[in-house]
Amino acid sequence: MIAVVYSGSRTAFWKLTQNGVVVAHCNTTGLNPCFVDSKTILQILNKKVVLVNNAESIKKIYFFAAGASSAERKEELAKTLSSFFRYSKIIVENDLFGAAKAACYDKTGIVAMLGSGSNCAYFDGKKPLTNNFGLGYILGDEGSANYLGKMLLKSYLNHRLPAELEAKFNRTYNLDRPQIFERIYNKPQANIFLSSFFEFFVQNNKHGYIIRMIDEGFEKHFRTCVLPMVEKYPEEQLHFVGTVAAEFQDRLIHTADKYDLTIKSIIKEPILNLLKHYIN
Repeated sequence: MIAVVYSGSRTAFWKLTQNGVVVAHCNTTGLNPCFVDSKTILQILNKKVVLVNNAESIKKIYFFAAGASSAERKEELAKTLSSFFRYSKIIVENDLFGAAKAACYDKTGIVAMLGSGSNCAYFDGKKPLTNNFGLGYILGDEGSANYLGKMLLKSYLNHRLPAELEAKFNRTYNLDRPQIFERIYNKPQANIFLSSFFEFFVQNNKHGYIIRMIDEGFEKHFRTCVLPMVEKYPEEQLHFVGTVAAEFQDRLIHTADKYDLTIKSIIKEPILNLLKHYIN
């Protein structure tokens, strides 16, 4: 049995296959080794019946995780997973590698991620080349779900939301200023809290104020991450991966058109393409 896993900071998607056929699947909380320690990871795994029941049958795991950006983080995550999946060979790469594989397979291309976090890199057919864009949810992640959540909260706390959106926000979340500050500054995994507001964007996707926030986020992502890659590799095709890119692909294409760029593909769930690649 083979397992293929794609983990953002918020959600990890698991697919278990036997002889090329998916026999089980589940989702868990994201297993980002920057934010979730080994003890917590094991607690998360032990709560999933699908994983507990198949742990000894899985012989190989391809695991792509946000936060697995250094050799130390990869080794740390692989060691933790090995203590649960005792008979598995475990291959850990970061989520950008997984996104690039899902979009390009073994071909070259520019791959931009817009999910709970964001990034962009040139993929040489084997690996994404090192870049300076992966600065995380505090310093970077332009255009991502947690970035949009941050912008929404700032607008709400500064009373800049239109009255109808502010009323909807209050009905949906029932949060006051001290509660928001507590969740961001004193509680763990503030990035997941921020990205949880992405549903508000989806639910109000026709409102002009929401559209402008999305456009501003995408504009910043292009200027910060995408355009430097396009300037460096002008002949390469451009791909986007992630829930935010897929959910608002009309706005994404609108932003690309401003720079005369064509988006070759937009992939919502990279786990499906990764599964196809690795079981073959």
